[in-house]
Amino acid sequence: MAKLEGDQTLMRIFIGESDRWERKPLYEVLVEMFRQEGFAGATVLKGAMGFGANSVTHTDRLLRLSADLPVVLEVVDSQERIDAVLPRLDEMLKGGMVTLEKARVIRYSETPGEGGAAC
Repeated sequence: MAKLEGDQTLMRIFIGESDRWERKPLYEVLVEMFRQEGFAGATVLKGAMGFGANSVTHTDRLLRLSADLPVVLEVVDSQERIDAVLPRLDEMLKGGMVTLEKARVIRYSETPGEGGAAC
């Protein structure tokens, strides 16, 4: 497990559930890329409702089911490691948004009995 503490960078990637890279869900491809690159962890959050640059609302409400719900990937790691993948993200993302902000890590450890990061 990588050591992660103190001042780090939080990267959020805002995309749609239906976004693809080489016919695979983009969020799955990104998580696998971060894992292969040795990132401390990545989390995918699916939104119940949202809109982006085109102002089209996507929602999970029963009367208006959407096949393109908002998805947010959160990654916390060093600024250097994140900077290294930004050119690839730029190639892979056709839309969406990427934000960076400072994060102070106060705890990063494995989940007991699972052998994985508590992300």
